[in-house]
Amino acid sequence: MTNNSIHFEISERKILLRIFDLLFIGLAFYVLSNAFDFDYFVINKENWTWVFVLALYISIFGTVFELYDLQKSSKLETVTTTIILSTSVTVLVFLLTPYFTPSLPQNRIQILFFYLAILLALFIWRFAYITFVSSPRFYKKVLLVGETSNIKSIVEAFNTADPNYRIVGFINCESEKIDGIKFKGIPEFQSEDIHKIIREESISEIVVASYNSENITSSIYNDLILLLEKGFPIKEYTQVYEDITYRVPVQFVGKDFYKYFPFSRNNKNKLYLAYRRIFDIFLSLLGLTIGLVFLPIILIGNLIANKGPLFYTQERVGKNGKLFNIKKFRTMVLDAETNGAVWAQKNDIRITVFGQFLRNSRLDEIPQFLNILKGEMSMIGPRPERPMFVKELSQVIPFYETRHIVKPGLTGWAQVKARYGSSIDDSLVKLQYDLFYIKHRSFFLDFNIIIKTLSTVIFLRGQ
Repeated sequence: MTNNSIHFEISERKILLRIFDLLFIGLAFYVLSNAFDFDYFVINKENWTWVFVLALYISIFGTVFELYDLQKSSKLETVTTTIILSTSVTVLVFLLTPYFTPSLPQNRIQILFFYLAILLALFIWRFAYITFVSSPRFYKKVLLVGETSNIKSIVEAFNTADPNYRIVGFINCESEKIDGIKFKGIPEFQSEDIHKIIREESISEIVVASYNSENITSSIYNDLILLLEKGFPIKEYTQVYEDITYRVPVQFVGKDFYKYFPFSRNNKNKLYLAYRRIFDIFLSLLGLTIGLVFLPIILIGNLIANKGPLFYTQERVGKNGKLFNIKKFRTMVLDAETNGAVWAQKNDIRITVFGQFLRNSRLDEIPQFLNILKGEMSMIGPRPERPMFVKELSQVIPFYETRHIVKPGLTGWAQVKARYGSSIDDSLVKLQYDLFYIKHRSFFLDFNIIIKTLSTVIFLRGQ
């Protein structure tokens, strides 16, 4: 059985975006230098360092302003803002680093040409990407095989993570079928039609989503083996979930849990841990220095709009379950928990006006650099939670306390990927991200989190 449909994987599309961003910008400069009197940025062997620096700036600031976010890149109205921000900051930094870049031209109009060349090149390529690559003809069409109870969470997770990943239909693998599928827009097919469905719907792969492989009927099992022997892609749901969403689906992990948690060797790698500690000390000292610059503003704002103590201390759970006291600038009204501890909500009425500014800008986190210097926290890791919430969540969420095998962090994968956590369901999602980080943490992932944290601060998405 052959499948002639064309699709791009997530990693392929991200590489495609980055490569063609640079190619279109290079083409724009080539046309500009030949069609106009433009000599500020000329691409040749002598100026290769300029090209390298520009490519580096575009990559870094494009990441910060979410130019390579696949959800935003699939719509012109959402990618427009990221293109303008990425181009503007890239050009500004490029002009302000003359040691690595060409000297400012005598004719200032060339700076405008330089800016417009990058801007228009990105707009033209991204319009082409949305029109062709991100169109239905390149969607990855998937057929699910599993129990009916899984379908809703699977479809929602995949649709949110990747706009080009389309679940075409569903085959119930259970031998005893109690209920049919009840999810709008996802039809249920009969198992005996599996070969016909693959051919008629141009299915790219099959995803098996079953809690227990013993539930799969023998007829479906034989069909899957036959398809696999013919080279048709068949994947296990939890691995696809992790690859697409960058989360570990703990709610689908059973008694063979050890298969899903081959945690990163970097958790025991002494060189990596030494780098992390040096990295923590350097950034915490830098953060405290920056905090001193903002301290007068924070003092005045607290005096006028908060009216009370500047700091507050709260007990949190650290590495291996050890308790420590976290320090933050106070953002809530006094006596915010007179009736006991409660979940913090988005737009919580207990947060003062100035406190909301501190949270959105992440300035309220500055005192935690002291916790990092003391070794109680790290720059990157799962956010430390309060003991009473840990006790509550560990009783209803499987493997919740696994997040305590590393130091808690000032920022983390969950903080830059998940929404505001104010419920058990939100805590489950954040745990999935935390476990993904623990499982895959590395130099590259740490750097990625730092870059995305800058995006969080810039777009005032602080929590």
